[in-house]
Amino acid sequence: MGKGYYISRHLATAAMVLAAIALLTIIALSVVYNREKSKNAAKFTNATTSPVPPTQKTPNEPWDKYRLPDTLSPEYYNVTLWPRLVKNANGMYIFTGISGVMFTCVKKTDLILIHSNKLNLTLFKGHHAKLTGQSGVTAPAIKTTWFQMETQYLVIQLEGKLKPGKSYWLYTEFTGELADDLEGFYRSEYMEDGEKKIIAITQMQATYARKAFPCFDEPGMKAVFHITLIHDRGTTALSNSQEIKKVTIDGTAVTRTIFAPTKKMSTYLIAFVVSDFKYISAKDKKGVLVRIWARKKAIEDGQGDYALKITQPILEFFEKYYNTSYPLSKSDQIALPDFNSGAMENWGLVAYRETALLYDPQTSANGNKQRVVTVVSHELAHMWFGNLVTLKWWNDLWLNEGFASYVEYLGADYAEPTWDMKDQTILYDLQRAFAVDSLTSSHPLSRKEEEVNTPSEISEMFNTISYSKGAAVLKMLSEFLTEPVFAKGLSNYLKQFAFGSSVYTDLWDHLQKAVDQTPGVKLPYSVHEIMNRWILQMGFPVITIDTRTGNVSQKHFLLEPEYVVEYHHCNITFPDPLKTLLISFTKQQVQDQLWLLQKSALHKPMKVSKNEWVLANLHVSGYFRVNYDLGNWERLLSQLESGHQVIPVVNRAQILDDAFNLARASIINITLALRTTKYLLHERKYIPWEAALRNLNYFFQLFDRSEVYGAMQAYLKKQVKPLFEYFGNISSNWTAVPSGHTDQFTQIIALSLACSTGVEGCRELTRNWFKKWMQNPHNNVIHPNLRSTVYCNAIAAGGAEEWNFGWQMFQKATVAAEAVKLRSALACTKVPWLLNRYLEYTMNPEKIRKQDATSTIGYIASNIIGQSLAWDFVRANWDYFFKMYGTGSFSFSRLISDITYRFCTPFELSQLKRFQKDNAETGFGSGTRALQQAIEKTTAKIKWLAENKEPVHQWFLSESA
Repeated sequence: MGKGYYISRHLATAAMVLAAIALLTIIALSVVYNREKSKNAAKFTNATTSPVPPTQKTPNEPWDKYRLPDTLSPEYYNVTLWPRLVKNANGMYIFTGISGVMFTCVKKTDLILIHSNKLNLTLFKGHHAKLTGQSGVTAPAIKTTWFQMETQYLVIQLEGKLKPGKSYWLYTEFTGELADDLEGFYRSEYMEDGEKKIIAITQMQATYARKAFPCFDEPGMKAVFHITLIHDRGTTALSNSQEIKKVTIDGTAVTRTIFAPTKKMSTYLIAFVVSDFKYISAKDKKGVLVRIWARKKAIEDGQGDYALKITQPILEFFEKYYNTSYPLSKSDQIALPDFNSGAMENWGLVAYRETALLYDPQTSANGNKQRVVTVVSHELAHMWFGNLVTLKWWNDLWLNEGFASYVEYLGADYAEPTWDMKDQTILYDLQRAFAVDSLTSSHPLSRKEEEVNTPSEISEMFNTISYSKGAAVLKMLSEFLTEPVFAKGLSNYLKQFAFGSSVYTDLWDHLQKAVDQTPGVKLPYSVHEIMNRWILQMGFPVITIDTRTGNVSQKHFLLEPEYVVEYHHCNITFPDPLKTLLISFTKQQVQDQLWLLQKSALHKPMKVSKNEWVLANLHVSGYFRVNYDLGNWERLLSQLESGHQVIPVVNRAQILDDAFNLARASIINITLALRTTKYLLHERKYIPWEAALRNLNYFFQLFDRSEVYGAMQAYLKKQVKPLFEYFGNISSNWTAVPSGHTDQFTQIIALSLACSTGVEGCRELTRNWFKKWMQNPHNNVIHPNLRSTVYCNAIAAGGAEEWNFGWQMFQKATVAAEAVKLRSALACTKVPWLLNRYLEYTMNPEKIRKQDATSTIGYIASNIIGQSLAWDFVRANWDYFFKMYGTGSFSFSRLISDITYRFCTPFELSQLKRFQKDNAETGFGSGTRALQQAIEKTTAKIKWLAENKEPVHQWFLSESA
């Protein structure tokens, strides 16, 4: 059929030609469909039409390698897809497609490898594709074709060689399943006005574009895409670029929507949507069209208004920050009922879970609003950093995701300047990264290319290290370069590599040039030398300051110091001294800084008298923990109790988190760490309370099955009671919410911790609120901020009646954020049979969506009654969960972490190791590292408990009296 079945930009205005070609395309796609109808379509795999590959091959053939050879370079694709939103005769949802790719031969070769997965390709004279030369070039004949299942290639062997510098056209026709697997081109189902709706949507990252059409599916293989979608009348088709033509063919029930050619881009950023969604829109000052798409009712109820309001200022901020105009003519953002990740930065058509884009002032909490602004900011940051300039390979994923995770707070701060968003990086990036990076099973930010090959290995890179450590390290770099220098280097980097690919050292080059061009910025080493030690080796240091002598030293921080770190990279043997460590500190309000250029150094300003204290890592700009001599610890504790406001709010959170983790690593005494919580009687700020609560939750998990728990509860009850009473007073006995953004978060902590520790009046309050709602289901008077806490406590205190009511409200919820609150709260019940029933629901997509199954199990595992039930359930159904989520789901590693989080006994450790052994053949996919970390954490907790359980018990007893 060749290129004649595709619409080029030059034919876009010829209506008659378009109509004729549209009809021919529909006929062609129908022929593809009819060819496949007669085949066994019960399962879509490449093998169904695949000849047997040559038997003489060895395991080292090009098609056995996961990376494409460097012989071919794609230039542009023409892709037409027709998703069917009703079942076919075999009871399946399918799509048909025709695709062509123009590629240039870079090196002489007689082999074409192109990715294709779970597509049934039509045979042409016994081959899966057609090949023609361009511009008068004759293409060699195809010798044989087959599918290499393991590496997901369509392999095409030729009779002759392709010529370097010449271009060729590869054409395919295919059918695929429009499955509900959340991968590639898939379907989502939802109910609206009692009617089941089907939509067709995509998630191509990281290796799923090949499941939609044959393509060179690597991030560095950029090309221009000409997309056409055929869809039922009454539905709307969206893609990365704006539609340029919509053709309705007489005599058919379909519409053909043709989109403008995309910019040169990566396959993982391609997106298609076919739905009957509605939108709201606006245009910015430069004429860029901004649209928010969602279910009709969601748009009609105003749930997209907030996202539309913040999108324009965030785009404006990033244009200024990058000093580069927004590269596209439109910015579509769409909220999807089923989406595996939180959001995906498809260029020009960003996809979100509904909870990450929609906000309903009537039912959404303040936290839901913050999530929308941070996720939107994160995804829009990618429009430049990630999309305009893209990583060459997934081993450098941290550069994409770490950068967006850092600047999302800058964009959010611009959109909501009164929210103190920049301070929250300590909670949501720095401390999250520390928790993982203090394990020997962590990994460097940048890994060797050969270590990241398979789809599972690629998916495993989407983890806390890439996102949160990446953000923390880039924030530190920005701090010591200064933000103007950082932004200048970044702008020049984007300009040089626009519409291309890069590696992280390219960014270092441009930042170094910015440093060299800025008088007054002095570094002890080059940006490369400074940053490569943070990028190429795992972990981070703990800085120990002896204020008696002024001595400052550093060493690798590990929760289990006796473990051996075996990872080496680029000839750097860990722990190599971070010879470029900048330490900012204050000495009783006098600020100074020190470049620590060796393992230890004497710095006289850090030597203080007995009446002074030193506080290092001021404003927590550095990616390291800090320890002091005992005298300085005592003076800091004294300052906290006598006047904590003297210490910056983020440093109060730092002191708490550092102390607890230093104690977990047996560097300081556990009672010293516990003493950092005594000042909380006077604390009213969110960030320190949240840092404290996270560490105390760790203690809850350790001790809620032992005699320590009662004394611990009594102590925390005493500490939180003033906070509970404070918010009761300022909220007119819990009938209003504070005006301050983060104060609303602190109010939630006050209610949650007060109820869990038994502060008088708290549980009665939550039960009464929930009871009133049960009596009048159409009038929920509980404030959205407090609903998660109220629902959980009421369901925990109740029985089947309360649970069933919560389940009914969950099923009826039309706002995704409200549904999440209820889904989480249903896991709080103390009734085992209800929890077991709930676990069974996670395997039924009609009850719990596939995107929510693993997190629901995690909620149940966080319940002391549900933990063992969840562990047994996952083990019993491991084959199912691994098949559903193991190879590609970003949430799979979190499932393993959640169900093993409480493990702290030798018996539980033996169960973990047995689980690892029993399922070695099936494997653990993207959860492999999470399982290793679970074993390491459990081993460390066993040892720590043996040494610290009794001192902790005695301390709580003495302080709770």
